[in-house]
Amino acid sequence: MDIDRTHGLRAGIERALREAVRSGQLSPGSRLPSSRVLAQQLGVARNTVSQVYEQLAAEGYLTARPRSGMSVAPRPGQGPPPDLPLASPFRAPVTGFDLRPGLPDLSLFPRRAWLAATRHVLRTMPHAALAYGDPHGSAELREALAGYLGRARGVITTPGNVLICAGYTHALRMLCQAVDRGRSTIAFEDPTVPDYPALAGRSGLHVRRIPVDGAGLMIGHLGDEVAAVVTPAHQFPTGVTLSPQRRRELVGWARRAGAVVVEDDYDGEFRYDRQPIGALQGLDPDTVVYIGTVSKTIAPALRIAWLVAPTRLIPALREVLRFQETYVNVIDQLILAQLIRSGELDRHLRRCRTRYRQRRDRLGRAVAEQLPPARLSGVAAGLHAVLHLPGTIADEPELLDTLTAHGVAVDRLSGFHHRPADAALGVVVGYTTPPQHAFEGAVSALVTAVRAYLRPEARGSGSRG
Repeated sequence: MDIDRTHGLRAGIERALREAVRSGQLSPGSRLPSSRVLAQQLGVARNTVSQVYEQLAAEGYLTARPRSGMSVAPRPGQGPPPDLPLASPFRAPVTGFDLRPGLPDLSLFPRRAWLAATRHVLRTMPHAALAYGDPHGSAELREALAGYLGRARGVITTPGNVLICAGYTHALRMLCQAVDRGRSTIAFEDPTVPDYPALAGRSGLHVRRIPVDGAGLMIGHLGDEVAAVVTPAHQFPTGVTLSPQRRRELVGWARRAGAVVVEDDYDGEFRYDRQPIGALQGLDPDTVVYIGTVSKTIAPALRIAWLVAPTRLIPALREVLRFQETYVNVIDQLILAQLIRSGELDRHLRRCRTRYRQRRDRLGRAVAEQLPPARLSGVAAGLHAVLHLPGTIADEPELLDTLTAHGVAVDRLSGFHHRPADAALGVVVGYTTPPQHAFEGAVSALVTAVRAYLRPEARGSGSRG
């Protein structure tokens, strides 16, 4: 046996014997040497071996037979479990330039402000704050958010209507469990992130995909759904804004149908050509559920989101929370509340807007000047834009292969459509994803790759431009 004495001789012998049994090196029924013999073989005290045998017998690894000494106990199963591969990360790393959408520039994380707020919170919070706490979220954060959302996004609410969630997906899952199950259909935009309709389906709801055009969700396609999930400020991924007429039609539909509108305001703070458009929730707080998150404004690793619900939905949502343990770290909640109260969140967002506007402008100039056949779409907002290219969806594999060969990672536009074959040819470019020092190189690589794709000699036939 290979005995590791780091934690003591007895512990080392115990660990070696235990692993020998677990691995099958010592099979069930195998007799072990007497404590005297094993002690002599190992050069240790007999009492040490006796204590090891007693401990492993108590744990169920060994069994004592009358007049037969100690043997390996029978074990369920057929040997050790197979080695499972490590789970892949939520967002697999890529080599080269990462221009996939969905991430802010993580190098902008406000480390100093976060550290200062952390020190303030740990110095001033009462001991009682370290107890289990309110499952709906800390009172301090809900109060701070109610004021911030009213000021920055035009949300009409009180702290009692705010629930803190562990990310947008958690908030959506809660809503799927809380809505009226008498009507089991929920509507999502088409295109959209495919995981969200899938989540609703796994929650037992039927899913309808409603098309989006240049004015946003096509309201006339809605029927008797119990809810409609929309991104009105900056539709993902097309980048269009829900028109004023459609906004009124949407809340009108919800009132007539007795349904709710779920507003995913994932990047509503970022508008570069004008003041951000206020939240849809402010138009009708009784029918719109508002969801926001720090994933795009600060960092997704914090897992902090908030759900602002009409009063009539609060009891059902609280009932859902009773049976969940997906709570957000209360210290992080208090830190975010301090960032809001101190004005640090506003200062951070101003820095982000300046940098992201410069990046979007730079990407737009590069496309206009160096890729005439291509077109960038979406309003000047958010963290991404869609790059449309000449050709058909049949050309998509060649386009993606060319981008990969040049070390550029993007998301294909068709991947967000319910029927990928119906999508136009294009890619979704996350211009905020690269750190600042890598952005110019990422744009240059993107332009080089797309030009290579557009060249007739790179394709072998025809012309797309």
